[in-house]
Amino acid sequence: MTSDATHEEAVSLLQELGLKEYEAECFVGLSRMSSGTAKGLSEVTEVPRTRVYDAVRILEAKGLVEVQHSSPQQFRAVPLSEATETLRDQYEERIERLQSALSEMGRIEADNDEAELQEVWSLSGSDAIENRAAAISADATDEVVLVIGSEAVLTEPLIKQLNSLDPNADLIVGTGSASIRDRVEQEIPRATAFLSELDWLHSEMIPEEDAAVGRLLLVDRSTMLVSSINPQTGDEQAIFATGLRNGLIVIARRLLSQGVVEMTPLEQG
Repeated sequence: MTSDATHEEAVSLLQELGLKEYEAECFVGLSRMSSGTAKGLSEVTEVPRTRVYDAVRILEAKGLVEVQHSSPQQFRAVPLSEATETLRDQYEERIERLQSALSEMGRIEADNDEAELQEVWSLSGSDAIENRAAAISADATDEVVLVIGSEAVLTEPLIKQLNSLDPNADLIVGTGSASIRDRVEQEIPRATAFLSELDWLHSEMIPEEDAAVGRLLLVDRSTMLVSSINPQTGDEQAIFATGLRNGLIVIARRLLSQGVVEMTPLEQG
């Protein structure tokens, strides 16, 4: 089997999408060939010839491979555009089925009486963090304050989501970078953009080995998400807290009030 990194990545991604190892190997092998027999495909992929037939049969059932019933049989991968759409449809169908199954299950209440509004939770991964940030921002009725510490978090989905917020909610976006502020002003015209006075947002003030601030989001002064980004790996981690009197949120309001400078009465409440 080829040691090419791109080949290995493709096989790995196909396995993440639900294919078994031999199925992924055979599909990647066929995608690099105009067509092939079981013998030829086995030589390219090092999948045992007897297992090639099983893998191709499954790939054919999934709509990813075509079979010519000649002697010997010929196999070929469907065009890449069709294969990716088929995989996308199958993946989305599984997600919809999962969502339906989970939503139909009854809830099991925790054996404690603590108010949910005073809890703090951790969250990992940029996609998950961006989804959580979007969800809590969408619920805003009064004010959304977002402080951006890294341009990596200013993604197209975030820009689109901020532009679609309830027009009755104030949107304030701060950063320690003039270039990020300029992007916000150009791409999120409804936002009030400002350069923050908070020293810990300025990259030159942060040691290279320390995690950088990714985003700090405060919604309606009662829901907060703050993330950091590992400078070596780019991984993002966050904490999420709710509750007007939650200690972390009280601290966040006071820190932000120093950086916003008279643009919004964050220090109140």
